[in-house]
Amino acid sequence: MYSPQLQDIMLAQQRIMRVVCRTPLSRNASLSDRYNANITLKREDLQEVRSYKIRGAYNKITSLSNEQHSNGVVCASAGNHAQGVAYACKALNIRGVIFMPNPTPQQKRDHVKMFGEENVEVILTGDTFDDAYNEAVKFCESNKMTFIHPFNDEKVIEGQATVALDIIEDSKTTIDYLFVPIGGGGLASGVASVFKMLSPNTKIIGVEPSGAASMKASIDNGAITELKNIDTFADGVAVRKVGNLNFEICRNLLDDIIVVPEGLICGEILKLYNQSAIVVEPAGAVSVAGLNIYKDKIEGKNVVCVISGSNNDITRMEEIKERSLLFEGLKHYFIVRFPQRAGALREFLEKVLGPNDDIAHFEYKRKTYGEKGPALIGIELCNHKDLLPLIERMKGQGITFEYLNDRPDFFQFLV
Repeated sequence: MYSPQLQDIMLAQQRIMRVVCRTPLSRNASLSDRYNANITLKREDLQEVRSYKIRGAYNKITSLSNEQHSNGVVCASAGNHAQGVAYACKALNIRGVIFMPNPTPQQKRDHVKMFGEENVEVILTGDTFDDAYNEAVKFCESNKMTFIHPFNDEKVIEGQATVALDIIEDSKTTIDYLFVPIGGGGLASGVASVFKMLSPNTKIIGVEPSGAASMKASIDNGAITELKNIDTFADGVAVRKVGNLNFEICRNLLDDIIVVPEGLICGEILKLYNQSAIVVEPAGAVSVAGLNIYKDKIEGKNVVCVISGSNNDITRMEEIKERSLLFEGLKHYFIVRFPQRAGALREFLEKVLGPNDDIAHFEYKRKTYGEKGPALIGIELCNHKDLLPLIERMKGQGITFEYLNDRPDFFQFLV
């Protein structure tokens, strides 16, 4: 079984110095106060390519032969690895072909082209990373180019492991807990390897989004398990199948692996921005979301969270806010059947809505037949406990309605 060696990781650290920033390990006052712990953030979102992925990509590409450089490289990525590869191709003046899933945020597509310039070609294909991966492998084989895997590669793992060297060298205290996001497992396997060698008492907690928990499924099943369906919202960590190298390392070295809902991730994105002026992508907030699961265990402890990236498209913020409100029970959707007469809506506002309730969404079309007409209404609450009183008031007024939040298929179609 492959096991990263410290000397190889230290060599990688020297090799990537040309393109990698020494990102800060900074204490976060807001999180520390919230969890009554000393919480510091490893700010890989501040890399020039706005994620840690440049480490593994550059380490791998610089290890290739001159002939391999001449033939060029290929990669598949939902965005961050692609940017690392693109940056490396430009820095080393080699050709790169990058396959990305169609739903990849426009911001990430644009940055790949910006970092790679004339050295890279971007090909959009499929709906997930795995779709892009399959097409990239075919292209690579037919064109005799070298594939740069985003996580299942020894040199990539060693490059990502340099994050851990930075943390240990820069930390002023012993580290009790380290929270690290998991997609395919490259970062987690590299970081865990270093900590088990240099800081064995640190508990390494891997964190995955609930919609793409492929590593947890694999560890629970005792074998690599490919998920049939995944939620690609946290695109940087949305992987159907983890790497075999990463799986073996993670199942042997991680102290725990936890799963966090996408709605909780969204809430942390908003809190990091509003409370700490830190902009992160969904994958970048995964580790911080994991603190909520461990809140009782980390009290009074020294904790590090790896902020893996900040490649967030600003156009996604409305969706992020929506998911957060739904998760926290602060936004609720109903189909309300109003009597088709003047004053029906006014009565709803006066007799049903509470003093702190707010209509955030309203769709209604008057029909020319029937006594009642349906309206789609979204209501924001100040407290999740206000939902039951709201429903009781609707029933008390004899209003016919359907609650949509617990009907996900129908709800997602309408909203």
